[in-house]
Amino acid sequence: MSKRDYYEVLGVDKNASNEELKKAYRKLALQYHPDRNPDDKEAEEKFKEAAEAYEVLSNSEKRTKYDRFGHNGLRGGQDFHGFSDVNDIFSHFSDIFGGSFGGSSIFDEFFGGGRTSSRSRQRSSGTPGTDLKVTLKLTLEEIATGTTKKIKLKKYNKCNTCNGSGAEDSNSFRTCSVCNGAGEIRQVSRSVFGQFVNIAQCSNCNGTGRVISKFCNTCSGEGRVYDESTIRINVPAGVTDNSYMTLRGEGNAGKNGGSAGSVIVIFKELEHEYFERDGDNVIYDLFISYPEAVVGTEVEVPTLNGRAKLKIEPGIESGKFLKMREKGIQHLNSHGAGDQLVRINIHVPKKVNSKEKELLKELQQMPNIKVPQ
Repeated sequence: MSKRDYYEVLGVDKNASNEELKKAYRKLALQYHPDRNPDDKEAEEKFKEAAEAYEVLSNSEKRTKYDRFGHNGLRGGQDFHGFSDVNDIFSHFSDIFGGSFGGSSIFDEFFGGGRTSSRSRQRSSGTPGTDLKVTLKLTLEEIATGTTKKIKLKKYNKCNTCNGSGAEDSNSFRTCSVCNGAGEIRQVSRSVFGQFVNIAQCSNCNGTGRVISKFCNTCSGEGRVYDESTIRINVPAGVTDNSYMTLRGEGNAGKNGGSAGSVIVIFKELEHEYFERDGDNVIYDLFISYPEAVVGTEVEVPTLNGRAKLKIEPGIESGKFLKMREKGIQHLNSHGAGDQLVRINIHVPKKVNSKEKELLKELQQMPNIKVPQ
C-alpha cells in the first residue's frame, strides 16, 4: 500500500513553516494518541503516520529530499518500530510535548501522568454511599414563607462502634496481599509503539493498601448499619412544584468509611382549597351579589397569612381583578413577594321566590338598571 503525502497527512501546504508543522502535528498526536483511543488500530496507524510525516518534514535535509524525490528519496522511508517505547517518540519530539508544562509531557496532563512512576495518588477510604430520593408535600402557606420539616428515613448510617472502619479496632488490619500495600495494580501492555503501563485502583482493598483481619461485631465489617434516622429540611420560601434540593451527606453511609450519599428532596405542592398559584402570585375567586357590585361593599377575604379586608368600589364588573400587594408568595432567594389577585365574580341565583321575582322585574324597568340598546 502506497504511503500518503506527508503534507496531506499533517494537513498543511508545501510552504508551511516549522511552527505550522509543529502545531499541526501536536493536534494530530493528541487526537490519535493510543491512550485516548484504546484498541483502535486505525487511530494507532494515524498516530504513527503523523509522527513519521513530522519526523521527515521537520528535518530540513530530509524535507528537501522528500520535496525533490518523494518517498523514494528517503531510502525506504521511516521506521518507527525502531523505538523501544512510546516514550521514545515523545522524547524525540520534546520541543512539542514538553517545556511549557514545567518540563513534563503534555500527555501527562491529558492522560493522568502514565509516563511517570512518581505520580501522586489519592487513596480511597471506602465505597461511597448511594443517594436517596424523598417527596415532601407542602401547602401554599408553607411555600409562601418557607418552613422547616423533620422526616424519618430508613437508611444506612455510619457504625458508631467502629466509627465506620468496619474493623474491631485499629490493630485489626493487615497489608493487602493483592497490591502489597500499594493500593493500586499496574498492568503492562505492548503495542507497535512499545510498552504501556496502566495503573488502576486495587479492587481488593479499594485503594487503601490494607484489608480487615477482624471485623466489627456490630456492623460485620461494613462500617455501617441500617437504621431509622430523622433529618431536618429547611425549605426556602418560593419553591415550586417538582423542584428539588440536595442535602449532601444525608444519604446512605458508604462502606468502610466511604463518603455518604445525598438526600434529594423533591417538593410537591398540594392543591389549595381557595387559591390558584400563578408564579409567585395567588388567585382567589370572590363571589359578590349583584347589589353589592352596583353599590359597592367591603368584604373580608382569606389570604395566605390570615384574613384581610378588601374594598369593592361601586359598579365593579364581573371578571375584574383586584390586587392585594405582597399578599402572595415570597420570591425564592430574593426580597419581596408576589400579590394576591382577587377575581370578581357576580353571583346569579338559580332560584328566586315570588317576592324576589316581582322586585327583580320592577328593578329591570328602572332606567339606570336597564341595559342600553
